[in-house]
Amino acid sequence: MGFGREIGSDALTTRLAARRDLRFCLRVMDISPIKSAEKPSQPLMGLFWMVVTGICFVGVTAFVKLVGNNLPPVQSAFLRYLFGLIFLVPMIGHLRRAHLGQRVIGVFALRGVFHAAGVALWFLAMTQIPMAEVTAMNYLNPIYVTILASLFLGDKISTRRITAIFVALLGAFLILRPGFREINVGHIAMIFTALFFAVGYFLAKMLTDETSPGVVVAMLSIVVAICLCPFAVAVWQPVGLTDAIWLFVVACLATLAHYTMSLAFQAAPLSVTQPATFLQLIWASLVGLIFFEEAIDLFVMLGGTLIIASVCYIALREAWLRREAAKKSAN
Repeated sequence: MGFGREIGSDALTTRLAARRDLRFCLRVMDISPIKSAEKPSQPLMGLFWMVVTGICFVGVTAFVKLVGNNLPPVQSAFLRYLFGLIFLVPMIGHLRRAHLGQRVIGVFALRGVFHAAGVALWFLAMTQIPMAEVTAMNYLNPIYVTILASLFLGDKISTRRITAIFVALLGAFLILRPGFREINVGHIAMIFTALFFAVGYFLAKMLTDETSPGVVVAMLSIVVAICLCPFAVAVWQPVGLTDAIWLFVVACLATLAHYTMSLAFQAAPLSVTQPATFLQLIWASLVGLIFFEEAIDLFVMLGGTLIIASVCYIALREAWLRREAAKKSAN
């Protein structure tokens, strides 16, 4: 892993290949814009769609919380993805036309294993710790990606980015406060959830180089459902109509959230859309307080703020470096 001071303009071009992979990982984790150069920026629309996205994601956590311990977490996770397969019906034609080799199928399977583990742990965490803590710790995903990019993609970490990583880790420390409060299985689950998702994003980069993004998304849903199925069957409990409805709503909200997020990135730049993600932490705290009697923890709010600030800095720094590289290429 390389460490050093911020790179000069003459070194930008040599780092484009490594940064290209990192930028993809940031983009698929929804912290980098996907915006058409032909369309003018629409800041208000971008902010609107990102706010809608946040509402949908908070809705996902709230309805999962409603199911709670009525079902084993892994069974709830399986049913969420099983219901989600309904939305893949339009993708059947793309899957049939996709010519997937043995290596690609293997990568799909590996990514599905990591993502399934992350999903199962996330559902477990939702039954153990408050919504606000789950939301705040989930922001660690991009930090893991930044570290993995340095370890496996040869991306050098500048002192500025190192500082951002340490600030994010400080935020996680404030949330967990080891030695000052009890750390239960939910907190541990969220640490590994973020890590497993980050690994999945790297594998996604390998897949999109060889097949279409639509196929990547569809195959992830299929493989995750298959991976979770035997574990769900092992602990299966009768599913009440109410719980089935809540989990179907979860699948709908999650699908809608990813769609509205893409609309936000198409409408406005990162500087407009990214800060709006902080609202998710506020809403999750309020929903937890009002509907689930979860006390608002100021340390969790502060820690989440530090993590979000670090993520925003890393993403904005990547955007600045990309613009500088484009200017250099143009000259």
